[in-house]
Amino acid sequence: MKGYWLILSDSAKDQEAQAMYGKLWTPIAEKYSAKFKVLNTQTVLMETCGYTRTLIVEFDSYSQALACYQDEAYQAAKVFAQKASKREFLILEGEPPRG
Repeated sequence: MKGYWLILSDSAKDQEAQAMYGKLWTPIAEKYSAKFKVLNTQTVLMETCGYTRTLIVEFDSYSQALACYQDEAYQAAKVFAQKASKREFLILEGEPPRG
């Protein structure tokens, strides 16, 4: 089954930290074949704790999603993401619904 990161966050408050996270994330994403999934930006969040952004990152497997999170390179990059904005981070296992 596929693995997913679901990240709920507010807008980046520290643009330098956000830029550094993006720079560090690129080779990590390539290493783990991570794919960003874009949601319909017209969706209205009905129940939220103030988060304004929803990011979904898809991996070929749940174990790959876990391995990416546990990778030393990601742990170093994560510091910048946490500095840039407040966020909730979940790792999920599942398959997308079929048409």
